[in-house]
Amino acid sequence: MQRWSLKNKNALITGGSKGIGLGIVKEFLELGANVIVAARDEKELESMVTEFSSFKNQLHTQKTDVTKDNDLKNLIRFTSEKWDRLDILVNNVGTNVRKRFTEFTEEEYNRILSTNLKPFYELSRLAFPLLKKSEQGNVINISSVAGLTHLRTGVLYGMTKAAIIQFTKNLAVEWAEYGIRVNAIAPWYINTPLAKQVLENAEYRKEVLSRTPMGKVGEPEDVAAAVAFLCMPAAAYITGQCLAVDGGFTIYGF
Repeated sequence: MQRWSLKNKNALITGGSKGIGLGIVKEFLELGANVIVAARDEKELESMVTEFSSFKNQLHTQKTDVTKDNDLKNLIRFTSEKWDRLDILVNNVGTNVRKRFTEFTEEEYNRILSTNLKPFYELSRLAFPLLKKSEQGNVINISSVAGLTHLRTGVLYGMTKAAIIQFTKNLAVEWAEYGIRVNAIAPWYINTPLAKQVLENAEYRKEVLSRTPMGKVGEPEDVAAAVAFLCMPAAAYITGQCLAVDGGFTIYGF
């Protein structure tokens, strides 16, 4: 057994065509994993196939809107046609609307919960038979430091990210008997297209860095490395945990 490798592991990654998800895909491919990338944008998926042509035997893509139940069922069907087991499921999707609590509409509430929370639950449930066949399966849920402490990102976003962390803890206990480990990652600001929109504001960026002991914004590969480690045999005794990839943000007191 290669303790520090993902060679020949079968991994399904949602939201894998950009940002943190794309960073995880790159990391996994380089570590020898077979990867199915699920994302809504077909053009982005096609671009990935071209970009990672040297990994053509390892990389598969499936256009998927994780908010649609039929798309999730089709994704699992596609996965089961490719492989007889699933070793790793990375739940990595999210959206946000930045508003004060009393200003949210019902439509915005439903959209945030149906994107940030329901797909984690539903896809994990659908993937369970394939994960069970692995006998050493892993589920990684991408949460946020917004699930650990207050951020200006808004009540609904924080609420869903906190729920993901508790979902991780409960599922880790329930699925341990099947050899399935479940862990979460809580990133702080990471250099992704979504974050750049906010960090373009020089004053806001200055504030963010002032609350980050390491004095910099993280990179997608920083998150990807943490995800990869948690899925390796070397991390076989780690489950139910939430690892903050945050440059020290969450422990920075006064």
